[in-house]
Amino acid sequence: MGDQVTGIEVRYFAAAVDAAGREKETVELAPPADLGALKAALIERHGPSMERVLTVAAFLVGAGPDAELTRDLTRPAGDRVDVLPPFAGG
Repeated sequence: MGDQVTGIEVRYFAAAVDAAGREKETVELAPPADLGALKAALIERHGPSMERVLTVAAFLVGAGPDAELTRDLTRPAGDRVDVLPPFAGG
């Protein structure tokens, strides 16, 4: 029960790459993980620079035509999340 986890593939873009020090990684969270839990895990893992990025970032949840762009932290994370900070000063 307490040892059940799910792997979420997290891909980073723009400033999020710098904050994470990588382009992608897998984050293990207990299901059902929402974007709020993922955000907290990423801040714990990567610190204040990631916290600054995530304050303004949107999340693309899923892949393909069913992917959803959101900032709703109560949305389930699913198995893939792209972290999209504003581009070009936006």
